[in-house]
Amino acid sequence: FFTFLEKNTKQKKSVSTRILLTSHAFKNYQVMFTNIQILSFFLIASALRVSSFLATPFLSPKSIRSNQLKMSATETLRLAPEETALVLIEFQNEFTTEGGALYDAVKDCIDATGTIKNAKNVMDNARAAGCTIIHVPIAFEKGHKEISSKPYGILAAIKDGETFKSGEWGSDFCDEMKPAEGDIVCKGKGGLCGFASTNLDFLLRQNGIKNVVLGGFLTNCCIESTMRSGYELGYQVYTMKDCCAATSIAAQEAAYEHTFGMFSVPTTSSEIIAAVSK
Repeated sequence: FFTFLEKNTKQKKSVSTRILLTSHAFKNYQVMFTNIQILSFFLIASALRVSSFLATPFLSPKSIRSNQLKMSATETLRLAPEETALVLIEFQNEFTTEGGALYDAVKDCIDATGTIKNAKNVMDNARAAGCTIIHVPIAFEKGHKEISSKPYGILAAIKDGETFKSGEWGSDFCDEMKPAEGDIVCKGKGGLCGFASTNLDFLLRQNGIKNVVLGGFLTNCCIESTMRSGYELGYQVYTMKDCCAATSIAAQEAAYEHTFGMFSVPTTSSEIIAAVSK
């Protein structure tokens, strides 16, 4: 009897143990299944987010410019004249007039863009509307000692060519763009940026200017440098494509396509005239 009872008890324990193990295994499978479900959910959600990101176009300078142009086409641009300055960079004989040292380099772009005609038109209209007109010439003393003795890049070309010498015809404003009474002439430009070595920021702040409208030479050099600085200084910058010129049409188009929209609102002289007109 005792032998039978012992065997029967062992058998019951064995069965109980198997049932207990089976129960634990089932619970483990349930946990694993739940974890797999959670993991699958996160994987699917991540995949959807990635596909959504990939489907969103990258904000290239071109797309930024396109968005801005689209906005200006549907919304009428309005600029308060008392808060707006037309900043005209280097409308000097070296660039603008036959006989100037750099005239031949920019002539094709001037002719194709109508740079001088458009700049004079917007200058006259902006002045009449009550905008501040600021001329930003570049000039160097004899020997160009303001520039390093071992220059490179565009400043080397200016020094080697002895261009924009102070007090000479080449550095004078061209006839079409001479300052009128009430205009302001910025002082100190001996480099590329209209802000870096000049009193331009002081002039703008003293006159309560918030909107800076750019035009002049060279599109991908001094205009771009001034545009970037104005943007970082917190001004609302507008750059008029048809009032700028570069040493080639390709350089002009490249700047307009890839740079203008990153650091300013690309615009034209006719849009600015309409924006400041009362």
